[in-house]
Amino acid sequence: MQFPSQKCLYLGIKNTILSIFLMCVSTSIFAAVDVKEQGSQLTLQDALNLALNASPEIAVAIREREAIGGMKIQAAVRPNPSISTSIQDTRSANRQTFLQLNQEIELGNKRQARIEAADSFYIKANAELEAKKAEIHANVIAAFYEVLVAQERLSLAKSSLEVANLGLDAAGKRVKAGKSSPVEETKSKIVESGAKIELNQANTQLKTSRKKLAALWGNAVPMFENAEGNVTLIPETLAFAELSALLENAPAIKLAKIEIDTRVALTSVERSKATPNITLSAGVVNNQELGGLNQALLGISIPIPVFDRNQGNLQVAVSRQYKAQDELVALKNQLSANLAGQYERLSAARQATETLKT
Repeated sequence: MQFPSQKCLYLGIKNTILSIFLMCVSTSIFAAVDVKEQGSQLTLQDALNLALNASPEIAVAIREREAIGGMKIQAAVRPNPSISTSIQDTRSANRQTFLQLNQEIELGNKRQARIEAADSFYIKANAELEAKKAEIHANVIAAFYEVLVAQERLSLAKSSLEVANLGLDAAGKRVKAGKSSPVEETKSKIVESGAKIELNQANTQLKTSRKKLAALWGNAVPMFENAEGNVTLIPETLAFAELSALLENAPAIKLAKIEIDTRVALTSVERSKATPNITLSAGVVNNQELGGLNQALLGISIPIPVFDRNQGNLQVAVSRQYKAQDELVALKNQLSANLAGQYERLSAARQATETLKT
């Protein structure tokens, strides 16, 4: 049995708006509030708070940021000193005993380059966390409105089944009274069967939608019974030119720009490795040939970068830096095209909805 498609259009409009929202909205507005799922009514704000506080995906992003924090600590660490000892000539009368402390000195601004690279990774991890929050935020809104549409569909299916039952009863009475052909009763039974099928499908859709929504905060079995909201409300949207201007603030664009900064920092790290480190040594020599005289020992070790100047790794880093820049250009083109397509879908859905209302 067919029903009006107005509610489906509403869902299409909501999904379109959410797609634009995910690309354009700044994620800094999201506030985490501790709200526990209730067993009856669930509002959109409740769902958002639950997901932002208990989403497994957000927990993964937070763990990654914590790991990058360890990278920052390690990047600032200097090389450890080493101590060495040796004995020349095993005969005690001629023996010379060496005790030496060695310290590697990093040149080429290696430590600062590592610190800046680790900082870039940490900024990237923060941006990925905020982008994940934005994604969860949009997914919750989409899933919440799917529940609202499913609830409305179930309500319509119940009403249609009641009408079909009344029609079947009326047709049966007319056939018994000899006022109608048995064919009319058969048609009414077909309509009733279609209404029952639609009711079963609506029930299934609602169960699936509720599970999909609850899964966003890690709950396999939904505890809420009903989602509160107005499925017929269509929010206003910005003009296409304004939305296009907001693309620069899209989480994906921000991440792509941060990726370029990270690649630049990694290039600096590889470039710094072309300058070899030196090792300074200081120690003492106990010389038994001179009556056990202790003599100072100083030294320096300097690698000669004849063959390995880290040229291969530097080429890799530079190429990936340019690759990140090209990816940003490609991403901007893709998002602009997606925005144009989504905006056209939104406009068409809005016009169709207004037509149905009239």
